[in-house]
Amino acid sequence: MDKVKISKEMMPTKDQGSRHLSQETVNKLILQSQEAKKQAYSPYSKFRVGAAILTFDNRVFTGCNVENACYNLGLCAERNAISKAVSEGYRTFKAIAIASDLNDQFISPCGGCRQFMREFGSNWDVYLSKPDGSCLKMTVDELLPASFGPEDLSMKKVFDIPNEY
Repeated sequence: MDKVKISKEMMPTKDQGSRHLSQETVNKLILQSQEAKKQAYSPYSKFRVGAAILTFDNRVFTGCNVENACYNLGLCAERNAISKAVSEGYRTFKAIAIASDLNDQFISPCGGCRQFMREFGSNWDVYLSKPDGSCLKMTVDELLPASFGPEDLSMKKVFDIPNEY
């Protein structure tokens, strides 16, 4: 886990894939997640979350959490942003930044969002941020170790399972 303090004075460097985003790109992605957070619909929890996901052609899709009176029908910011990107034809991502109003700790995605992110690979970056712009950089694999993904569905299975009921 890399702790990264955002600084506007840092010199940008050329992006070289998901593991080498320039500081300028990271700053911008975190700011976009903070902006997305402002659109959150969270009348019940009062817990606003925003996300900004970066594609390999440097397009950004944002999302915010959207709650529902029937609590389990709410939508997390991370899944909202990823779904927007997928609906536009994107399936691979460089990074996602997540923002909330937590000052004392970095926002962390729920288990469902971790699995949702894992659907699109395990080796891309996740920037967990605070309102002051500081962030903690992790990969999907670090957030969800020993995970189950699409490739596991193609593994050899036993199809002749006896019914013992």
